[in-house]
Amino acid sequence: MLRRGLPKPTNAELEILTVLWSIGPATVRRSIRASIAGDPQYSTTLKFMQIMANKGLLRRDEKQRAHVYEAVKTRAWTRRQLAGDLLERAIGGSPKALLGAVSARKATKEELAELLKLLDDYKRGQK
Repeated sequence: MLRRGLPKPTNAELEILTVLWSIGPATVRRSIRASIAGDPQYSTTLKFMQIMANKGLLRRDEKQRAHVYEAVKTRAWTRRQLAGDLLERAIGGSPKALLGAVSARKATKEELAELLKLLDDYKRGQK
């Protein structure tokens, strides 16, 4: 369960969210099915999106004949929640243990600069 009551999206749900974050609000037929790996059946995609709306991950606009779906939370918000969940489950919530995860693969100069900026911002917020 993600913080603030939203359930953690499954891999299939994340795939749908990724499409919606890229193209914006859309119907099931418009681009969503075609953008998902394996081009699933319309009814399968529709069922997933109805479930996601019931979970609170998607918002459904029923004003038009074809319902328009959009992500409730932004990509950045969802990433932070998933990262926090992973941090808690995988390394006991210790930010220090996160260093091991970061060092598991070589970071680019841009990624390191962004990490340093995040740490600086965090330190400023702690004072």
